[in-house]
Amino acid sequence: MITFEEALKTVLANVTLHATERIPMIDAPGRVLAEDIYSDIDMPPFNKSAVDGFACRSGDLNNPETDPVFLKVIETIPAGKIPERYVSSGQCSRIMTGGMIPEGADCVIMVEYTTMSDEDVIKYSGPKTAVNICKQGEDIRNGDIVLKKGSVIRPARIATLATVGAVNPLVSKRPKVGILSTGDELVEPGNKPGISKIRNSNAMQLLAQVKSTPALPGYLGISGDSKEQLLSMISNGLEKNDVLLITGGISMGVFDYVPAVMMAAGIEIIFKSIAIQPGRPTLFGKKDNKLVFGLPGNPVSSFIVFEILVRPMLLAAMGYTGHDPLIILPMGVDYSRYKSERQSLIPVRIENGAVFPVEYHGSAHINAYTSAHGIIFMKIGETEIRKGTPVHVRCI
Repeated sequence: MITFEEALKTVLANVTLHATERIPMIDAPGRVLAEDIYSDIDMPPFNKSAVDGFACRSGDLNNPETDPVFLKVIETIPAGKIPERYVSSGQCSRIMTGGMIPEGADCVIMVEYTTMSDEDVIKYSGPKTAVNICKQGEDIRNGDIVLKKGSVIRPARIATLATVGAVNPLVSKRPKVGILSTGDELVEPGNKPGISKIRNSNAMQLLAQVKSTPALPGYLGISGDSKEQLLSMISNGLEKNDVLLITGGISMGVFDYVPAVMMAAGIEIIFKSIAIQPGRPTLFGKKDNKLVFGLPGNPVSSFIVFEILVRPMLLAAMGYTGHDPLIILPMGVDYSRYKSERQSLIPVRIENGAVFPVEYHGSAHINAYTSAHGIIFMKIGETEIRKGTPVHVRCI
């Protein structure tokens, strides 16, 4: 067995970066940027009003609460209009939020604190005003990098792309991920299993996990416990995909043919076992630039291995340079285990700012994860975590 840290390092060392393509901005959410994005303008592009009100000179506003100020309105400036008049002492321009500040004005008084004294004169008797002006370039300067290469384009970042005119960003192409299940005992989820059969939950789970990344999932079906059928389906999967995920058939049973068939298909097996619980019987191999994972047949194990090994690999293949954030919270109860030869991954929920392990019956108990917010790691040799101890939670 190798440690999880060694396994992750090995997997990432075998990643090949994918090619790039330009795509319409509206299709970019979830994709990984393959270039830095620069701004071609200042933002705001001019001094603009932060409120609806009246642009005026701060020197005219000495003590408005005790000595009301009367200002003559010389023009109205809606958003999108260039001001035409210079604001002199004793004057103001009615202005809308986002409107361009006229020359001569250095603050905006809020309309809520004004009344019309005459047809074109306002009375201001409010508190000492803030400037209420968004300065040109205070958010972004022309030439600034606004989004960095290697970042995921999340919905909030689409607005940034639009702001700087990056309507066709360069992104990494999406790796194709083939998912193959093995085992005579499996039937598709739409079929009711007979005696000694079970539904194929692993493949559906992995399809959903791949869909939560920018990669492209594809379901290859179920191979029975036949070397010939398995070799044909693995070879076909390798031909059509960049990454192949095979579930089941990788342990020490009589019908666990996957390791031998992988080698027969020309796949170099790089490691066979990881010192983690669950997920120990995990294979990783490579053929040319294509990567292959042999994942455990138990659904919790395959779920966990995907999250801690496959997901980082897929993101790395697209040039992702970020890291999944870990939440640090105190343990809500004492937790202990008997065996500590392997690193343990424990499903937990977060309640009232503390971490609580969920009821968990082993690597076939996938339903335990429906109530889990994340997982925590127990190091090799660690047998207990005391209540109140800070732990790192990896959200799932």
